[in-house]
Amino acid sequence: MRKTHYLPVTADVPGATNQPTCALLRKAIKTALRLEGVTLPCEVDVLLTNDAGIHQINLDMRRVDRPTDVLSFPEFDFKPGEPPTAETAGDLLDSTGLLPLGDMVISMERVSAQAREYGHSKRRELAYLAVHSTLHLLGYDHMDEGAMKAQMRAREDAVMEELGISR
Repeated sequence: MRKTHYLPVTADVPGATNQPTCALLRKAIKTALRLEGVTLPCEVDVLLTNDAGIHQINLDMRRVDRPTDVLSFPEFDFKPGEPPTAETAGDLLDSTGLLPLGDMVISMERVSAQAREYGHSKRRELAYLAVHSTLHLLGYDHMDEGAMKAQMRAREDAVMEELGISR
């Protein structure tokens, strides 16, 4: 069985997969997984794109005709705060011994625009979107304005604090 996560980062925009960007994404994802208590080696596939690319994926996969900042496509339906374990996910592991959590797609154009809008760095915005998406892959959601959203925001804040990346 593998002992480490597999976190491939690909891009359909030039220059997006530079070493600092990939390192930040992997650190953010690994930190979120660790703080959520995920001990199984996981696979998360990351695609960096632009607004046109994420718009097309959003339209194709969700029938939503607009760009967005991040899309998450979980492989499984986990419950928030209940990480997969060897006992609960044993038969979900693929032939390499990895638990395929799913895919995330991030618009690098939205990263830049939202960093400006919220008055923080692109580094902070990119890390936040990776953490946000990782939590979606683990079953968290924010579709209501109540307890579910508050729970997800609290987990995001905890991971960002652990990363040492403030607003």
